[in-house]
Amino acid sequence: MMGSATTLAMATVNWTEQSLEVSGPQGPLRGTLTRPGEGLRPEAAVLIVPGSGPTDRDGNNPLGVKAGPYRRLAHALGAQNIATLRIDKRGLFGSAGAVPDPNAVTVADYVHDVRAWASRLREETDRPCVWLLGHSEGGVVALAAAQQPEGLCGVLLLAAPGQPVGQVLRDQLHANPANAPLLPQAMQAIATLEAGRRVDPMLLHPALQPLFAAPVQPFLIDLFRHDPAGLAARVRLPLLIAQGGHDLQVAPDEARRLHEAAPWARVLDLPRANHVLSDVPADDPAANLASYGRDDQPLAKGLLEGIVAFLRTPGAAPNAGPQ
Repeated sequence: MMGSATTLAMATVNWTEQSLEVSGPQGPLRGTLTRPGEGLRPEAAVLIVPGSGPTDRDGNNPLGVKAGPYRRLAHALGAQNIATLRIDKRGLFGSAGAVPDPNAVTVADYVHDVRAWASRLREETDRPCVWLLGHSEGGVVALAAAQQPEGLCGVLLLAAPGQPVGQVLRDQLHANPANAPLLPQAMQAIATLEAGRRVDPMLLHPALQPLFAAPVQPFLIDLFRHDPAGLAARVRLPLLIAQGGHDLQVAPDEARRLHEAAPWARVLDLPRANHVLSDVPADDPAANLASYGRDDQPLAKGLLEGIVAFLRTPGAAPNAGPQ
């Protein structure tokens, strides 16, 4: 597959794509490598770590997201002489054979896979190190993987939480006034999972049962234990924090929390961007959600330029910090 970008003021090159795989626990993990064409050696290589739930390598999921944000970003970066690798998580889509149950995972499992993919990406691109780009929940995984920095250049966070995901979930539920009747049960369920115990979803309101479905609770218990700000504070690599002002899922305050924990990090403010990396009108939730189903939108203004500028001039990493 080949393509090119023509909408930027920066010089562009052709890009090509190929399928890749690495060994998973019981079968292969699969992804798509986008690299500059014409025999060019990429000036940087980026591993895109996907967000929560059944999100595929393009950034889509069967719950209604069809905007392909990771694919659009990969193509745009490929046209700027930057290679990317986007992946299917173990147990899902092309990586369905890696484990029999995609819900029987931990953050540490995803970190293991990220490190395997990073090694393969270094080999394929002949780069001494690769960048981790984590979107949403993938930001937590990227930060956890970066605690061992060998072979990594740095970390880019797009719409990543800055506080434990259990608290993010509380904030999301409180933000919608229609959830008021559900809040007592939801808050108790979150607190129970944070304490490492399961809840009986059949005792919850039907609207809450998918959120706290029994199969996903072990992963939620593990995920809720991770503090993204604490992880960011311990990263000893260049760090970019990018956040959209119109993100309905991750509030701008999350980026502030990350930056307070890692003040050396560079911040990329995208005032009109939403969670699928598109610009949307202010105060129009319907238009915002409608963009989740469209893959013909340009990337949010400033996103590509900000990422490229960071990859080319990332700045220094801290020499020491909290342990």
